[in-house]
Amino acid sequence: MSYPGYPPTGYPPFPGYPPAGQESSFPPPGQYPYPSGFPPMGGGAYPQVPSSGYPGAGGYPAPGGYPAPGVYPGTPQPGGAPSYPAVPPGQGFGVPPGGAGFSGYPQPPSQSYGGGPTQVPLPGGFPGGQMPSQYPGQAPYPSQPAAMTQGTQGTIRPAANFDAMRDAEILRKAMKGFGTDEQAIVDVVANRSNDQRQKIKAAFKTMYGKDLIKDLKSELSGNMEELILALFMPSTYYDAWSLRNAMKGAGTQERVLIEILCTRTNQEIREIVRCYQSEFGRDLEKDIRSDTSGHFERLLVSMCQGNRDENQSVNHQMAQDDAQRLYQAGEGRLGTDESCFNMILATRSFPQLKATMEAYSRMANRDLLSSVGREFSGYVESGLKAILQCALSRPAFFAERLYYSMKGAGTDDSTLVRIVVTRSEIDLVQIKQMFTQMYQKTLGTVIASDTSGDYRKLLLAIVGQ
Repeated sequence: MSYPGYPPTGYPPFPGYPPAGQESSFPPPGQYPYPSGFPPMGGGAYPQVPSSGYPGAGGYPAPGGYPAPGVYPGTPQPGGAPSYPAVPPGQGFGVPPGGAGFSGYPQPPSQSYGGGPTQVPLPGGFPGGQMPSQYPGQAPYPSQPAAMTQGTQGTIRPAANFDAMRDAEILRKAMKGFGTDEQAIVDVVANRSNDQRQKIKAAFKTMYGKDLIKDLKSELSGNMEELILALFMPSTYYDAWSLRNAMKGAGTQERVLIEILCTRTNQEIREIVRCYQSEFGRDLEKDIRSDTSGHFERLLVSMCQGNRDENQSVNHQMAQDDAQRLYQAGEGRLGTDESCFNMILATRSFPQLKATMEAYSRMANRDLLSSVGREFSGYVESGLKAILQCALSRPAFFAERLYYSMKGAGTDDSTLVRIVVTRSEIDLVQIKQMFTQMYQKTLGTVIASDTSGDYRKLLLAIVGQ
C-alpha cells in the first residue's frame, strides 16, 4: 500500500517541525518520495506470542500480584534462590487498581521454562534487592512475566463501520469558515487507527483536491499541531523522522535514539532503517556513527542491525553462563570489558536477558542494573539500562519515561507526544497500569495537570481517560 501525500507536493512534509526557531529537519519537497508499498501496515505491532511460547506452557504465564510500593521485584534477594510470595487474590497482572481484568490472558498455575528441569512459579514480586532506575531518586519499578510483555494492548483500536470519506467530510467541515471545531477533529483522530488515518488522508485529497495535513497545519498551532501531525504520520515514518530530528543540526538528542532503537522489534527496526534511507536519502548507521562515539556508538550500531534473538524460550544454562561472563567482565575485574556487555545485551532475547538478570543476582549478591551503573556512565549506561528495563517490563520503561517528561517545572512535550502516539496501538493499556502502580496516580491525572486546552483533550482521548 502506498501512503498518499508523503511528501505532499509543493511544500516540505510537516514544515514547522521542530518548532519555530529550530532548523527544519526535512529535505526539499519531492526529493525523496515515499516509496509505494512501504512499510507494510501492521508492522508497528509486536507479534503475538503463540500459545506455546514457552515449552510446556499452555498459554500466557500466570500473572503475579502487584508488589508493595517502592519494591523493585525484578531480582531475587541477594545471596540465594528467591522465595515467591503468594499472589494476593484479585491482584493478578492485568487488573488495574479498582478495575476489571483484561480478557484474553489464560492463567495456568505455573510456568515451565525450556532449558531447565525446575518448575518455576512466576514471581508476584521478589522481596529484597532493589534495582536503581536510570534516573536518580526514582521509585523502583516492577517486573512482569517475560511472555506477558508480548501480550499487550493499545488504547486505540480500529473503528468499526469505518468510512474514510465520511471522516474526511467531518474534518473538512470542522476546518471550513471562521474558527475551527477542534472537538470534531479530536473525536475523529483519537478514535481511528493509524491505518485508518492514512485512508482518511487519501480520501480527503480525492474528494477536495487539497492536502489534509496542510489544511490542519493552517488551522492548528503549538503542541496540538505537533500531536495531530504525529498521529497522521505512518508509524514507521514517525520513528524514522524522530531519529532524523534527534541527530539533525547542532547537538544530539541521545535519549530519543535510546528510546526508539533499544525498544523496537527486529521487524520494526529494519523497516525504520529502510524508511530512513528512502525518505531522507541517508544511511541511519552512518548518521549514528557521525553523531555518537565510543561504546555508546557501538551499542546503537548493534541495535540498528535488527538482529536480536526473538525466540521466546529461555535457556537457563546460557543465562548462568552469561551472568558469569558479565560478572567477570565488570565487577570481577579491574576495569570493564565493555564489548562483553554489548555482545550479550545486544543479541539475547528479552526473556533470556530477564533470566540472566535473575541468575546474576543470585551469583553476585547484587543486581545487574546496579552493576551496569557502577561500571558505566553517561549515555551508554542509559542505553544498557534501557535494554535491561525492557527485559523486565517494557511498559514500565515507557511509564518511567512519561513520568519524567512531566516531572518538575515544564513539560518535555515531544517525549510525551512521541510515547503516547507510538504506543497507543501497542501497549498503552499496560503502560497506564504500570504508571499507576509505580507512582500511585493515574497517567490521565498527571497529563491533565500538566497540559491544557485542546492538546490536553486530545491526549486524554488517546490514553482513554
